[in-house]
Amino acid sequence: MSNNDSQDFPLGKRNFMFIGAGMAVVIIGFFLMSGGGSEDPSVFNPDVFSFRRISLAPVSILAGYGLVMYGIIKK
Repeated sequence: MSNNDSQDFPLGKRNFMFIGAGMAVVIIGFFLMSGGGSEDPSVFNPDVFSFRRISLAPVSILAGYGLVMYGIIKK
């Protein structure tokens, strides 16, 4: 075995940066989706259907998954 085993590893530093950024975007998306509940179950809270939870959070989660996939596939 030689000391220069970096050639055998399939993912480089850039790949891990894309994967880490994608994971961060996914986590941010899940935080954007959280909340909006009501203390009393018999009272409806219209914040459940806000733009942030219905549109922004799912798009950011899908973008994060795309970044992770790009980081894995990028050669």
